[in-house]
Amino acid sequence: MRGKVLFFALASAIASPVFAHGEGDWFVRAGLANVSPGSGSDGIAVPALSVPPIAGTEASADSNTQLGLTVNYMFTNKIGVELLASTPFSHDVTADLNGYSAGLSVFAGDTKQLPPTISAVYYPMGDTGNAFQPYVGLGLNLTIFFSEEASADLEALTGTLAGASGPVPLEMKLDNSVGVAAQAGFDYTLQDKWFVNAAVRYIKIETKGTFTSALGETITVDNVSIDPLVYQLTVGYSF
Repeated sequence: MRGKVLFFALASAIASPVFAHGEGDWFVRAGLANVSPGSGSDGIAVPALSVPPIAGTEASADSNTQLGLTVNYMFTNKIGVELLASTPFSHDVTADLNGYSAGLSVFAGDTKQLPPTISAVYYPMGDTGNAFQPYVGLGLNLTIFFSEEASADLEALTGTLAGASGPVPLEMKLDNSVGVAAQAGFDYTLQDKWFVNAAVRYIKIETKGTFTSALGETITVDNVSIDPLVYQLTVGYSF
């Protein structure tokens, strides 16, 4: 008898979940966030040697998955604010030098970044009691690059191109970026205050890469348009 009561209680909770977001509510989400850059850039230039951007050359970054976290507050049943945070994303940077030498591509280095983003979010269905709650958002992103490190491959190639006797040490620097961010997603209530979330967001991230050598020469890559799609799959709790 006790087993039947428990079964019907669980079935009722699953069949009739109560959506928890409403005016004055706080809720958090935590889970996986994947940054997938759609990167490209201007040509690679060497201003110190009066070498302009070389056509057919560019820099790009790879994707990475980390722990993502959002904190939300609802001003009304439909409108709220969201803060996105995460553990640091790590990206390998590749220099495509096909325009300089056919088929030439080199691992240029790696960097870490944090993309704190604040957004206004809109739930069109409001506090209707529906388990499924879609939403859209628009906001502002600050991407902070740090721990940049040029690769040994690029240092060796620089030494060869400069006619040096060995690798030329390089210091790599990426400028921070400020840009717009847009998102769409949904929350689905599991039971009471617990829910799952899936979302995709576009972030405008544009930076400038600078490689300074021990010889005093500087390699620059302007308008590195990372512009990633960020895919999130999280579990949330409302309180």
